[in-house]
Amino acid sequence: MDAVAALNEIAFWLERGRAATFKVQAFRKAAAAIEPLGPDEVALRARTGRLKSMKGIGDRTYAVIRQAVDGFVPDYLADLREKGAQPLASGGEDLRAALRGDLHSHSEWSDGGSPIELMVAAAEVLGREYVALTDHSPNLTIANGLSAERLLKQLDVVAGINSNGGATRLLTGIEVDILESGGLDQEPELLDRLDIVVASVHSKLRADRKTMTNRMLGGIQDPQTNVLGHCTGRLVEGSRGTRPPSEFDAKEVFAACAEHNVAVEINSRPERQDPPDALIQLALETGCLFSIDSDAHAPGQLDFLQYGAERAARNDVPAERIITTWPVEKLLAWAGGK
Repeated sequence: MDAVAALNEIAFWLERGRAATFKVQAFRKAAAAIEPLGPDEVALRARTGRLKSMKGIGDRTYAVIRQAVDGFVPDYLADLREKGAQPLASGGEDLRAALRGDLHSHSEWSDGGSPIELMVAAAEVLGREYVALTDHSPNLTIANGLSAERLLKQLDVVAGINSNGGATRLLTGIEVDILESGGLDQEPELLDRLDIVVASVHSKLRADRKTMTNRMLGGIQDPQTNVLGHCTGRLVEGSRGTRPPSEFDAKEVFAACAEHNVAVEINSRPERQDPPDALIQLALETGCLFSIDSDAHAPGQLDFLQYGAERAARNDVPAERIITTWPVEKLLAWAGGK
């Protein structure tokens, strides 16, 4: 099999299984190192042992490449495929099958780890009809948020990818910060050009209840906001440690979401599990729409939608209230209608 494809698929399965970043990057970097050589040169260097001296090629990645160029599925990849045949979540199968898209993903343009093209390729493998590219906005400097100029350049990249006629449509988008003032952290005329705007709070998460409520209401009431991202900001596990949920008036916030046609995100990242089940129930009772999103920062993480589907099913969220089950034409008409 193709050696580059084998290395990238190994990275995908590792990302999906939440392996350490350094392990994933070893395979991504090896793939990037050999791709410019072409298959024939890779095979020649692998068989003569010269590939071992290339920067970015270690013992494990060399063994994978050698087996691939010799016409075999590498043993390591075969083992990961077998393990990956098992679902990530033990419930929500019907809802998972109903999901058509994903409205929250990141690329290397902000704090993701992979090129846009690899994210789209993984979405195609997973059968997504559409996926929104929602890199961060300028205020989140720690995540290399996109300036207006960089966002404009990204729009051209997205248009180029879609012109290739792939099975997965890439939607233009942004995860825009809700600023302390309640405003959105990007130029309104640029937000108006995007398919999807996910608005999230990323700073001052320990603000008092009234301050946080007013801040969130400002973002929700903005006519360009489509989805309220990871509303509590909590972390329940993972390498970043834990973080308690922000304090805000959930009834008021969800009532505003329902009034202003803003979907509440069910964030599928295992370390977030946001909102908590009790708040999903409250949003459901309040009449909100929902968006089950992966918040993927790497190709393999796009399959985290399984976790979100399981949580939505456990809370009896009906599929028709989940905008990521909608066909893309209906979704875009809804989003553009704001």
